Amino acid sequence: MNSRPLLTSSASRRLLRPVTDLIDQRIERRIRSAAAAKEAEDAVEKKQLRDAVELMKHHQLTLELLLGPRARGLSRIVSHGPLNRLYSEVEALSGDRDAAVRNVATAFRLLVALESLGVGRIAGGTMNICGKLGTIPLLDPPNDEILEIGTLYGMFSAGLVRMMERDGRSPSVTIVDPFAGVQLQPGSPERPDPSGAPVDEHAVRTNLALAGPAGVGARIQRGFSENADTRAAVSDRSYGVIVVDGDHSAEGVLADLQWAEQVAAPGAVIVLDDYGDPKWPGIKDALDKHLTGETRFTYLGKAALSAYLRAS
Repeated sequence: MNSRPLLTSSASRRLLRPVTDLIDQRIERRIRSAAAAKEAEDAVEKKQLRDAVELMKHHQLTLELLLGPRARGLSRIVSHGPLNRLYSEVEALSGDRDAAVRNVATAFRLLVALESLGVGRIAGGTMNICGKLGTIPLLDPPNDEILEIGTLYGMFSAGLVRMMERDGRSPSVTIVDPFAGVQLQPGSPERPDPSGAPVDEHAVRTNLALAGPAGVGARIQRGFSENADTRAAVSDRSYGVIVVDGDHSAEGVLADLQWAEQVAAPGAVIVLDDYGDPKWPGIKDALDKHLTGETRFTYLGKAALSAYLRAS
């Protein structure tokens, strides 16, 4: 008797070949159909991905035109790390996390609005500007008189007016600036501003008007802050807020701090811009030196690239 299994015999294979061929054909059709379906699905996904990428490029272009550096020479696009760090720094100065987050976010929207509508730009990095605009009202200045030493286009003062008014204050602004047509700093070449706008009093007035009546009513004194006549013209009151953002040399900063000692109201908030910026080492050197002598000022802390002081 033949012991070979029935299904493996040559006769059986011949008999079953049509069946196996049919099964193979059906399997092959299934495979081809599945491959075609997968290919069609992949094609749809690729098209969707291409469309999404194109849409993202359009959104990126729109965002770049609004917040990118093309019109101001500096990007206003933010990232989580620096923003969260600024929240913590403003919280450390004010003692209120919720208020810090709220004010910094409000300041950012205000910064974008002002630079969108105004002439020129606000000098400095986004976090530093938002830090100053957000922190000053939270430090509860003793009065609403504001002195800004060095203004560029006046937009920061316009923003500070808005932030103070949001806090229920009635700010009155005094600005001292030479209005030299360009931004002046020792050791830096004189060149046109990246915004393309001239640095002059007309541009400042235009921008201050964006802040409404308080901006329109701002007092502007043309001249260098170390000039005796310039100082005398605006030393007729005590200021609750003094923003020092003029001559960035150590000598210039020392002179401005010494003047601030004379015109700061008790409890006044003094803001020293670009403190700790490696491009301007003289600012930190000047403050460190000033605080070792006889002074009314107490160092409160730092947010972004600005130091905050309180007058006794």
